[in-house]
Amino acid sequence: MRNDASQEWDIRCDLAAAYRLIAHFGMDDLICTHLSARLPGKGCRFLLNPYGMMFDEITASSLVVVDPEGYAMEEHENSTINNAGFTIHSAVHMNRDDARCVIHTHTVAGMAIAAQEQGLLPLNQMSIEFYGDISYHDYEGIALDPGERERLARDLGDKQVMILKHHGLLTVGRTVAEAFHNMYYIEQSCRIQVAATQGGQKISQPADNVLAHTVAQFKCGRNSKSRGQRPWAALKRRLDRISPDYAT
Repeated sequence: MRNDASQEWDIRCDLAAAYRLIAHFGMDDLICTHLSARLPGKGCRFLLNPYGMMFDEITASSLVVVDPEGYAMEEHENSTINNAGFTIHSAVHMNRDDARCVIHTHTVAGMAIAAQEQGLLPLNQMSIEFYGDISYHDYEGIALDPGERERLARDLGDKQVMILKHHGLLTVGRTVAEAFHNMYYIEQSCRIQVAATQGGQKISQPADNVLAHTVAQFKCGRNSKSRGQRPWAALKRRLDRISPDYAT
């Protein structure tokens, strides 16, 4: 069995890769938003980005280890974190043992759907994967109040995807690969809905029995612990070609 230090480095490399890929696919927001990953070992320690770095600058070694109270565990010049990021991510990590990675974004499409009363609709195969499995959290202002953590955790429940109303998107996963898989496809679902509705045309949804059948098909794959690993390996090969310093 690999020791905690080796496991930590692997998690650091995967999380740094996720930051680079979020930027690569246009899902970043300057230095805002955040991705985190739970570290092995005792206690609730997780990695978060140093506040002030662009996502395409993040490296495995630049990630900050944060304790449950939001303090950097190793002080250095780049150890400042986004306090709103801590509130959101600690809410999940402290209440969901299976949520080893949490991703939060402020994309145009994600925020557009977060502002729509009906939320995400099952308009396409991508969004049907999440049909009936999305939670929603009401907007309370900038997430600086530690008291909001309880409500964030309650609203997420056992779901892997949450739409933060008037704010953005949040996904979790048992691995960085799974959390990224969820974010990539929920983002694509939001983009498709915005595109399908922006012209004012009447939209249609599959029949209820077809939705139920498709959801059941997706659930077979969602239960697998290797979910998202194959595309993740391919994406990391892309990074090795175009942005290899992520793993430094």
